[in-house]
Amino acid sequence: MYLIVGLGNPEEEYGNTRHNMGFNTINKISKEYNIDLNKKKFKGLYGSGIIENEKVILLKPQTYMNLSGESVKEAIDFYKIDLDKLIVIYDDIDIEPGIVKTRKMGGSGTHNGMKSVVTKLNSQNFKRVRVGIGMPEHKNDLINYVIGAIPEEEKEKLDKATTIAKNAVIEIIKNGIDVAMNKFN
Repeated sequence: MYLIVGLGNPEEEYGNTRHNMGFNTINKISKEYNIDLNKKKFKGLYGSGIIENEKVILLKPQTYMNLSGESVKEAIDFYKIDLDKLIVIYDDIDIEPGIVKTRKMGGSGTHNGMKSVVTKLNSQNFKRVRVGIGMPEHKNDLINYVIGAIPEEEKEKLDKATTIAKNAVIEIIKNGIDVAMNKFN
């Protein structure tokens, strides 16, 4: 069983922000595979279903970004999921807007949501799908950049990126991380 986690902030307030690329990707997977995210547990919204003959749990932590690890850890512990079956999807300022990259493992970089996940799991050994959102013009404007509304001229590019991210997750499940990295990086 896979646990597929999209990082973001509660959608009512933050749905149209760069920081919600993980949630937006999970929403696309949910829609394509008819997996309702209507259960509340693990400090998040989740649903279960089948993707490519694999049972999956889709999870959107509702803890706000900086505490995402709490939700992920609760789900991992409850389902006894091996970290090899964890995929985390999130936005990345160090990647150009619209570009998607997959990784086998690695550090959290500057992303507070990933710092929380790595800290709570006490491991960096899990798969990631990163959706590029680029860097703000002025670094001191980073918070407004990631949680501010996405400008119209960027929406289409980021929407396409979350579709690519969805496809990358499916590829990981279907053919493994190495194939996905060769195909999407």
